[in-house]
Amino acid sequence: MLRSFPLRFSLSSFRENLHTCLDRGFISLLSQCSNFRHIIQIHGFMVPRGFDQDNLLLSKFVETCSILSFKDYGYLVFTLKTQPDVYLYNTMIKSLSQTDSAKEAIFLFNRIQIMGFRPDTYSFPFALKAVVHLSAIEAGKEIHGQTIRTGLDSNVHVVTGLIQMYSSCGQIHDARKLFDGMPFRDVVSWNAMVAGYAKVGDVDNARVLFERMPERNVISWTAVIAGYSQVNRPNEAIEVFRRMQLEDVEPDEIAMLAVLSACSHLGALELGEWIHNYIDKRGLYKIIPLTNSLIDMYAKSGNIQKAIEVFENMKHRSVITWTTMIAGLALHGLGREALEMFSRMERARVKPNEVTFIAVLSACSHIGLVDVGRWHFNCMSSRYQITPKIEHYGCMVDLLGRAGYLQEALELVRKMPFEANGAIWGSLLAASRIHGDVELGECALWHLIEVEPDNSGNYTLLSNIYAALGRWHEVGLVRKMMRDKGVKKMPGGSSIEVNNRVHEFVAGDKSHPQSEWIYKVLYEINKILKMTGYVPKECKGLLDHDEE
Repeated sequence: MLRSFPLRFSLSSFRENLHTCLDRGFISLLSQCSNFRHIIQIHGFMVPRGFDQDNLLLSKFVETCSILSFKDYGYLVFTLKTQPDVYLYNTMIKSLSQTDSAKEAIFLFNRIQIMGFRPDTYSFPFALKAVVHLSAIEAGKEIHGQTIRTGLDSNVHVVTGLIQMYSSCGQIHDARKLFDGMPFRDVVSWNAMVAGYAKVGDVDNARVLFERMPERNVISWTAVIAGYSQVNRPNEAIEVFRRMQLEDVEPDEIAMLAVLSACSHLGALELGEWIHNYIDKRGLYKIIPLTNSLIDMYAKSGNIQKAIEVFENMKHRSVITWTTMIAGLALHGLGREALEMFSRMERARVKPNEVTFIAVLSACSHIGLVDVGRWHFNCMSSRYQITPKIEHYGCMVDLLGRAGYLQEALELVRKMPFEANGAIWGSLLAASRIHGDVELGECALWHLIEVEPDNSGNYTLLSNIYAALGRWHEVGLVRKMMRDKGVKKMPGGSSIEVNNRVHEFVAGDKSHPQSEWIYKVLYEINKILKMTGYVPKECKGLLDHDEE
């Protein structure tokens, strides 16, 4: 059986000296495994010699099975072991803890004491990872109780695992209580608490704790950057990233992933290009999500050709890669190219997911391909067994509305198995404006007032419909309704990237540190425009505001 498998050591020497085989030969043999056939060969080699009953050897075998994603086979072999020890239990629990078999991991953890063993400082963190995977807070609390009974509740590794468990399950106050009570904290426990705050969206407390850290590593910085990106505060994410560079902390793939997300939010193309160059120079292409983020960043920052270039140079693509590219093309109004990309995805035998179809339907909407959109919408369930969600219905309503099929769009809203949200009624309101259907516009607005009573944009759309038809009395009524309900029009805003830094501006806002100089420049521009005899109303407003 073993002839087809390359051996780098003598079997006779293996029989003569088991310890030498274990230290060199057997571990070397395991390191050469790359597929299930190799796993079967090694197992067949172990059984007749009784090596499958050696806890240390079996632990190494189970670990290799887990690395190669054959954890089920490793678990099967583990169940045949007559006298496992704590080390073997820990290896098996670790293998199962972050998979669909996480419940089995907790079951094995509970068996440790039933078998007469004592869980150690590895058992608890591995079992707690299973709790996190399952979001099983009650099981986590039971394990916490066991740490107290075994006297390991002050061990830094165990407490760090508990902090991660409580914060991942949303119990951030319990996590902080444990953190504050730790007699000794290493950088891992600090990182766990900072990441815990970031995970629940409390990025301000994460930042406060980050600033107090006696020692930081790349994980510390990444946790804060990712936290700001997740709560849509990209400017602060980029500010922390710049400070990270000034302190000579070398970012890894995960840090780059976090800051690229911030660049995508802001459309910060210059910084995104710098990050791309950095990734090229350092060869940081170990994870597909990083390349996916580059595609997303380029698409959202306006350089769709660069996004396509990154996509075409990828050797391996996930469903997210294809979906990101399709969505990017649709965003740029390249609907036909997006649909062709979807066809390529199908030819590559990559199964689309729910998000893929949102991108596809959006592409159909951009170029008004109603029949194609209907076909893809129906294919979701008939061909791919994906049940349409409210987002997919929203895309179809938008597609039908833009194309002028207003009654069909309204009928779809009435028939769909969901309560229509603000986005769907907003699509109908926008469509009614495009096609001058006042009755549908009024219907959509009344529903919007119920779900989004404070959204000034909805009132503005209906007002514009009336204005386009010359119905000024109704325009006045809509404005009166806004005043009566206390709805205020949101000021317009814009952003610009200068020297790799994104500056945001809101109408009438003077919070920018250089606002005085900016208004002086605007004033001079307006003077020149007045001299030419042409003053756009936007500039006139800025001039009047400045003169006041």
